[in-house]
Amino acid sequence: MKILLLDLDTLRPDHLGCYGYSRNTSPNIDKIAEQGMRFNNYYCSDAPCLPSRASLMTGRFGIHTGVVGHGGTAADQRLEGEGRVMQDANARDNLPSLIRKYGYHTALVSSFAERHAAWWFYAGFNEVHNVGKRGMESAEEITPEVLKWIEANKDKKNWFLHVNYWDAHTPYRAPKEFGNPFENEPLPECDWITDEVLDKHKKKIGPHSASELSMYDNEVPIRFPRMLGEITNQKELRETMDEYDCGIKYMDGHIGQILKALEDNNMTEDLAIIVTADHGENMGELGIYEEHATADLPNCHIPMIIKWPNSQGGREDNAFHYNLDLIPTLQDLLGEPPNQRINAKITGKVTPPEWDGISYAKTVVSGEAEGRDYLVISQCAHTCQRGVRFGKWLYIHTYHDGYHLFDDEMLFDIETDPQEQFNIAEKHPQICYEAVYKLHKWHKDMMLSMDSQIDPLWTVIAEGGPFHAKGHLKEYCKRLKETGRGYGIEELKRRHPREFE
Repeated sequence: MKILLLDLDTLRPDHLGCYGYSRNTSPNIDKIAEQGMRFNNYYCSDAPCLPSRASLMTGRFGIHTGVVGHGGTAADQRLEGEGRVMQDANARDNLPSLIRKYGYHTALVSSFAERHAAWWFYAGFNEVHNVGKRGMESAEEITPEVLKWIEANKDKKNWFLHVNYWDAHTPYRAPKEFGNPFENEPLPECDWITDEVLDKHKKKIGPHSASELSMYDNEVPIRFPRMLGEITNQKELRETMDEYDCGIKYMDGHIGQILKALEDNNMTEDLAIIVTADHGENMGELGIYEEHATADLPNCHIPMIIKWPNSQGGREDNAFHYNLDLIPTLQDLLGEPPNQRINAKITGKVTPPEWDGISYAKTVVSGEAEGRDYLVISQCAHTCQRGVRFGKWLYIHTYHDGYHLFDDEMLFDIETDPQEQFNIAEKHPQICYEAVYKLHKWHKDMMLSMDSQIDPLWTVIAEGGPFHAKGHLKEYCKRLKETGRGYGIEELKRRHPREFE
């Protein structure tokens, strides 16, 4: 069998046609969904890029891998210590290592490991192709490598190819000559950002607000002409949304080239295709634009589409799943590995993988519902937050606000307020109590199931805060004064006194 994993950075499912988006951003991804199964409540356990892919590849929560941030101690995986044998867990039980146990040739086309110095990301791959731009490349630089690989491997029976595209990630980088295929179309799903709402967003304090699309200022990056420095009116709002959709459309066209090459080389028989993302993107939610900064719906809700051979297409699943559930699911779909290695010197038996994931293979094969009662989602790179997704609710507890002045507790009714405009925590204390109970139970289970008694979220805070919100506050306060938003400075000083020492 052949397995193609399309790992599409910063892709919100609600901007794909197969998830109900009215713009034609994703015709090729939509075709895959027509032939496979679409998962509607799929979440990354730990956002953004580095923590999410650590969980995807290991099948473990960030609190277990140790990777919850983009810098400092919490950007590195925990050491296995004195019990480590010749190969570590990445070499034995991560995603490509598992697939190799079945006799598959594994290949990666991605610059992700170099972008984050996450060299463990290469573990388990027979081949690694890195175009060398650390995630700043666009699709026309990636696709030729993929097409070359397909041509060279058209006679191989069993392979796993992991392809990573970045075009929906800021800075939006679709070539200018691609134009804007949406310039004459209505702007969908954004009518909630009225002039009144946009005015509030312009007054908001925090990086990547409408007044600081470049994080802490409104400088326009010259080498990326599709990027704006700020959003001051509805025209610029539309331009921002259009450019995100252009990135998706441009990437989807290149996915179409891959699908055509597979078909032209007679490689579609017994072909599995998995389409997913590491995280989504704030596009106005919580007053943040063009960033993946929070533990909430737009950031942690991701697409998952699986086209599996001999399975019925055009189906959907509404159960709760994590991205870390993929590894045990693939093991169940592929069956027991034929050559399980036994380390007799240590245990005399096969050591089971330490995955946190739960298989949903029955859902893929027959549509039988297999999911979780609730999810705990995390963010520690821009803010420090943990969220609980259950029923129609999203509860978020903020440990470090990333200079956004968030309330400690936020509760949203996702069914009626998917844009997270109205914090109703005070109106529903009982729901908050339930969420806190679920969060506490999850945390207790996590802490009891690992050797270390250190929660990496608290390591991030002890080391000065999230990587993208550390050391910027004094300069940012100057900008707040210059832009008439000095009213928040005293509260920032109260919350983050260490930044002013």
